[in-house]
Amino acid sequence: MKKQRVVDVVRKVAEPICAEAEVELIDVEFVKEGPFRYLRLTIDKEEGVSLDDCSEVSRKLNAKLDQIDPIEEQYFLEVTSPGVERELKRPEDFERNIGRTVQAKLYTSVEGLKLIKGTLSAYSDGILTIEMGAKMVELSKEKISSIRLVGKFDNLDEIGGE
Repeated sequence: MKKQRVVDVVRKVAEPICAEAEVELIDVEFVKEGPFRYLRLTIDKEEGVSLDDCSEVSRKLNAKLDQIDPIEEQYFLEVTSPGVERELKRPEDFERNIGRTVQAKLYTSVEGLKLIKGTLSAYSDGILTIEMGAKMVELSKEKISSIRLVGKFDNLDEIGGE
């Protein structure tokens, strides 16, 4: 089965499982890394995803995939949280993270920059506005190769940082 078809079938199967587990399905990937294939689901919820959330979705999805057997080749199933410095892909991701610090890598430079870091201040109709100090940069999603949240690690001293 083609990669995109696998992703579409798995997304359709996983969405009700995620809804039942009260988590949001963020992304489905079917990738080859080295000699292995991975079916990777990213889930999230407002208060953050626990190991139990990942286990529940993994267990139920694995059982369902075994029943319908949509993937001919051997693969590893991974269900994970998006992490602190998660990539933003969907309009909902941008809208939910307005006011947060982001870092965007661009395909081509804009105002002499290929990497923009600042506060995501607005998103509308595929246009992101990033505030860099006193400067505002508007970017269409098509100009961005990737954009992710920038984690704040204010408590490094408490966990052994210098």
